[in-house]
Formats: sequence, structure tokens, C-alpha cells
Amino acid sequence: MATSTEHVGAGYTATVPDQTEAAETSRDPETSDSEPAAEDPEPGQDDDEDEDEGEPSEPKIRDTPEDIRLEAVANTVALHPSRDLLVCGDVDGDLYAYSYSCTEGENRELWSSGHHMKSCRQVRFSADGLKLCSVSRDRAVHMLDVERGQLVTRIRGAHGAPINSLLLVDENILATGDDGGTLKVWDMRKGTAVMDLKHHDDYISDIAVDQAKRILLTTSGDGTMGVFNIKRRRFELLSEYQSGDLTSVVLMKHGKKVVCGSSEGTIYIFNWNGFGATSDRFAVKAESVDCIVPITDNIMCTASMDGYIRAINLLPNRVIGCIGQHVGEPVEEIATSWDSRFLASCAHDQLIKFWDISSLPKTTVNEYRKRKKKHGQMKSLTKKAHGDNDFFSGLVEETEKKKEEGDEEEGEEEEDESDSGSD
Repeated sequence: MATSTEHVGAGYTATVPDQTEAAETSRDPETSDSEPAAEDPEPGQDDDEDEDEGEPSEPKIRDTPEDIRLEAVANTVALHPSRDLLVCGDVDGDLYAYSYSCTEGENRELWSSGHHMKSCRQVRFSADGLKLCSVSRDRAVHMLDVERGQLVTRIRGAHGAPINSLLLVDENILATGDDGGTLKVWDMRKGTAVMDLKHHDDYISDIAVDQAKRILLTTSGDGTMGVFNIKRRRFELLSEYQSGDLTSVVLMKHGKKVVCGSSEGTIYIFNWNGFGATSDRFAVKAESVDCIVPITDNIMCTASMDGYIRAINLLPNRVIGCIGQHVGEPVEEIATSWDSRFLASCAHDQLIKFWDISSLPKTTVNEYRKRKKKHGQMKSLTKKAHGDNDFFSGLVEETEKKKEEGDEEEGEEEEDESDSGSD
């Protein structure tokens, strides 16, 4: 199907909200004149305290930014690679850019864009943070200027089916996958596809690339992982079929392991250059593993239809605990901030939530497993997560000594259980 590339001029300007906020007015010292007079000071207060009564109180600093409430369900969220800025795309086809802050009341909508005619499926920043790319059910690819939200380039009819997934390979090359199983690789300098291959029988759910920008990996609803060589512009192979949809793909362990999530809640692990068959797998007690974000080379965060965001260690395969949750609402996507301090998530509750993951890279996991108690609760790893709120209890290095002492007493209860029992 022929595609049409447009370079859009200044006529396509995003909606920029009024920057005058009521919160700013309330912080203006001049407005204190209209407030009722304060009561008489208690005994012991001096005159200096009386003079300070009219001054505004210090803004509250939170552990994480406040939740951002949206007008519609967001399918996708991306965080800027070098600034406290995010962009989300919703089911109405609209994009919204927000600045976020730990100072209470300081989250701000910067601009909005309504150029997509149907649901926005995925949005991604360029590596330099200057451009933003989005794909949609309307089969179009859009490139926008991040600062103003202005549409720069549009490829109409980029696919013959609704586009579902997107990856920016570098500043000029991007890959897209559609609901019919077609992968396309685009050279945005020309606005044309340099690869157009269909080897999946169902939708392409996610795309990843190796550090050398040579091999593209795709996951599909047909239960396979696809391997494509973008340097030679050819298809390499499909993995063996798995029992459920493969929903996500990331590289771990310095690129030596490929990890795929699935709709059945199983995580599949492939060795690099061993793409035909899995090297390992383990089940998570979740309805699905819909998206995965690497935190370190061996720790990743996953999101699921059950609303929970889990921290998982790879080799040994363990569910460390719960980062957070959208109670009873499927999580659509998660993303990490540029400083690796926060994880942002969007779900069907029309909220973007933030979770503090700054301590997660320091977590350690024992090589052996202790027999799990029946109906044991998943550990809470952040203040806002439901559960024990014990802050990495039994996992952080400082508590390892205490664990070892207790483990010696319970030695006969230790066993090397299958990882399929992880929670």
C-alpha cells in the first residue's frame, strides 16, 4: 500500500494550556491581605513570629510526584531521556506532555496534540529528547517537536493494518509492527520503508534491538519471537511456539539473555544466538506479563492485567516484591525516568502514577530459596505499594546477616523449589 509522507509546517500547532494557575496565586504574598486575621499568639511567641505569619508556607516535598489524572485511558507513556517530562497517548488519539515534580502542586500540562484520528498505541522519545514519535490505530506514523508539540512529519497509511508497536533504533531509523504481523523499518530522512516483512501470523506486541543496532527482535500474539537483521535487511528466524501470546521483549545480562513476557504469566528466557528455543522459563503468579522494563542487568519491573507492578530478579529467577499497583485495573505501560529514580505507570483508571525505585538496584537475592509460607503476602518495596511495607526486608544487604542466622536454624526446611512457584 502506498504511503504518503508530509512535512508539516507551522499551521499544525499543539494546544498549550494557560500557564496562569490558581496554585501560583495562592503562593503570592500579596494575596495574604485578604485572609482573615490570625488569632492572638500563644504565650511565649515573640514578635518575629508574628511578622512571619503572613508569609506563605514552604511547599511540601513528596517522595514521588503526584498522580496525573487524565481525561481518557492512556495506552502508552514515555519519559524524557534527560528531563522531568513525560508524554502519554490515549484511546482518543490525543497526546499530552507534562512536566512532573516532587514539589506538591507543581505537575504541569505543557501541551496537547490531537493529530491522530484513532487510538494512540505507542509513543517514544528520540535519544536526544528533541523529537517524539507516535503510532496509532489510524495506521499513521507521526514525528513531533517535543518543545512545542508541533507535528513535523506524518506518514499516512504507513501500514495496511493498525500499528501496534514502535521502536526508535537511532535518530533516523525506526521500526513499526502492526496488528497483522507485518514489521516495517523506516528511514525517516526519506520517509520510506527500507524493510517490509511479514513472518508473524498475529499482532506484533513489542520490538527490541541489540546494542550494535544490528538485530531486531519482535514478539507476537502468535506465540513466537522473530529475529530480523536490519543491517542485511532480511528475516532470520522464528522461535518455537509458546502456549500463549508473547507480549513484551527486553535484553538483560549485558545482552546475553533475551526475556519475553506472555499473556499466561510465564516469563521465557532465551540465550543470545539461541533464539530457536528457550533456555529457561518461570511462571509469575500474575494474569499476564504485559510489559517489561529493565532496571539493572538482572532486575526488571513487569506490569500485568491484575494491576500489579512487580520487581523480578533474573538468574536466580525470583519475584522480589511489589513496586505498586493500580487496584483492579490493567496496567498498559511502565517507563523509567532519566535518573532511574522513578517508575511511571498508566492504567485503565485514567491515572499516571509514580513509584520510587531508587533503592531497587541495591537489592540482592539469595541463590537458594526458602520454603514459602502458604498464602504468603508479596513484599511491598515502596511506601505506596500494598503489603508489608517492610522496605526490601530480607533482600537488602544490611539484612542478609540476620537472614543467614535465621536460615541456619531452619536449615532442614530449606529446599530448591521450582521457580514456577514464585510470587
